[in-house]
Amino acid sequence: MNASTDLDTLADFFDRYGVALTSGDLPAIAGCYALPGLVVADTYSFSFTSAAAVALSFVGAAPDYQDRELVAAHARIEDVQPVSALLTMVAVEWEFLDSRGQAVPGERYRYLLRISDDGPLICTVVRTG
Repeated sequence: MNASTDLDTLADFFDRYGVALTSGDLPAIAGCYALPGLVVADTYSFSFTSAAAVALSFVGAAPDYQDRELVAAHARIEDVQPVSALLTMVAVEWEFLDSRGQAVPGERYRYLLRISDDGPLICTVVRTG
């Protein structure tokens, strides 16, 4: 296993993560993260060391998606850069679909993924736009 993870594997991972996000499946979201993990944005950063802490950090996301009537998320992979034998940096633009079938502009993130025996896991998330 190495960081040159193929696009199909990455697409499957981000599809699973997008479904978990839009459905509010907190255990599934937590299962997408390596521990400890880190989230970084312009005005805040936070880390978590347990699956419960990951789930707690996403408690507010599900109501936000529901309020915006977002029913699906698709990660458009923009760039993949191997960092080491087991680390890969992936640039993603999220595209959302609302309950009326309309495309909703998303946000951009960079994900530092660790490749494990079970597949990719998110180590660090950086919001880029």
